[in-house]
Amino acid sequence: MRIGIDARFYGPIGKGLGRYTQKLIENLEKTDRENQYFIFLKKENFDEYVPQNKNFQKVLADFKWYGFAEQLKFPRLLKKYKLDLAHFPHFNVPIFYFGKFIVTIHDLILLNYPTIRSSTLSPILYWLKFTAYKMVISSAVHRSNRIIAVSRFTKKDILRNYPRIPEEKIVVTYEACDDYCLFNFRAKEQILPRYGIAKPFFLYVGNVYPHKNPERLVLAMKKIETETKEVELVFVGGEDYFYTRLKNLVAENGIGNVVFAGFVPDYDLDALYRNALAYVRPSLHEGFELPALEAMSRGTPVVASDYACAREILGSSAYYFDGQNVESIASALRDIFKDEKLRQDLIEKGYAQAKKYSWKKMAEETLELYGKIRKR
Repeated sequence: MRIGIDARFYGPIGKGLGRYTQKLIENLEKTDRENQYFIFLKKENFDEYVPQNKNFQKVLADFKWYGFAEQLKFPRLLKKYKLDLAHFPHFNVPIFYFGKFIVTIHDLILLNYPTIRSSTLSPILYWLKFTAYKMVISSAVHRSNRIIAVSRFTKKDILRNYPRIPEEKIVVTYEACDDYCLFNFRAKEQILPRYGIAKPFFLYVGNVYPHKNPERLVLAMKKIETETKEVELVFVGGEDYFYTRLKNLVAENGIGNVVFAGFVPDYDLDALYRNALAYVRPSLHEGFELPALEAMSRGTPVVASDYACAREILGSSAYYFDGQNVESIASALRDIFKDEKLRQDLIEKGYAQAKKYSWKKMAEETLELYGKIRKR
């Protein structure tokens, strides 16, 4: 079977999507010695992928995500390779591609949070773009031969938004996490001050889009600040519009126990994880809980918003709060700060929980799905 994988998100440039795409390809290389694969990459990540299996061939597909070339030129390139099946690891399937394909839906946050607060565009441009996205997602969902959802939560969300889709069309294959511990044994006194960290701290890593609920988190820290000056909240993430807005909120409310560390390289980030009181995950909606699992794999306790996806993926290994309630968030952080036994219990449970997920298993289940499509 000739299988094409849209790997334009491959690697760090694609963030979470890039991680998923990379791990899928790497583990398919180890698993499948029969099928022929064509890996379509952008110029930015073309050299980053080096095939490790003679049946894997990379192809330059330098088409911008969500652009006209993706819709008009990419289908012609895919057709050239006479694919029996294409796998699109994201919803941006070209409307004019008419071959058999599988699409992976990681989440429907775009549909669940259609708010101008999530964009820097003008209202008119935002809603035009949003309408185009909805059309592309709907096309991918309805025309696909199968849909991979990365959690049962995401599967239910797809069925809720697209009730005409047969439930059996959607297959759940979980993502996984890697232990990225880099064993940075330099004393914390050498590392933490570099990022403005001077006290015991809670850690938040990643972007601060509205659905991730950072505003309530910093307001919870303001409540804690009135009781103790002995703990901080550290945000790790590159500067952008949303971080600027959050910084303004912190300044306007006079919150003094929040630190913005900016971008932190992996080697130092590992040390931040190992020295944090806990990793805080206040999101109100995610398709999977990969960052929380990665924190657990590093031995960091996790405090998380209590909603269906978090419960499904993290089980009893996290300490939960009501993400809609500032006082509930503050109460959970107080408990973690004061209770060392609770932190140790969460560390042990977290290690066990992270081990339940495997990229190898994810790739094997995906390969099995490829075979089922071929037989149709």
